[in-house]
Amino acid sequence: MELIELNFKKIMQSKGYTAFILGNDQKHFAIYTQPEVGENIQRFMQDEKSPRPQTHDLIKSLFVGLDISPLQVVIHDVQDSIYTSRLFLEQQQGDEKKILEIDARPSDALTVALMNNLPIYCRREVMEKSIEIST
Repeated sequence: MELIELNFKKIMQSKGYTAFILGNDQKHFAIYTQPEVGENIQRFMQDEKSPRPQTHDLIKSLFVGLDISPLQVVIHDVQDSIYTSRLFLEQQQGDEKKILEIDARPSDALTVALMNNLPIYCRREVMEKSIEIST
């Protein structure tokens, strides 16, 4: 499986959706999600506290409590403009390290990537099937 490294080009926010614009020098595509995702990311980037804990705060606490380090995100597939992703984690258990591969909604995986400065990849097939957008 060939992986292509992606960069965040931008995150667009509207009342109806959040769009993650991802790509490389050859192509850019968008992954759309709920507007609340963009609001949470905006609060994180501006170092503002949410009035109550968000899902990503819970995930961060679980990572700390279970001695897990996030490693990378892979946009795994796209069918009819619906993307799937995998979050790769490393867990220390005694003297042993385990690599965990977790199915995750792209919006969750990309938020974890942004909050932890993780590399983002997609499979070559995803890049070929995704609809190109101009940036």
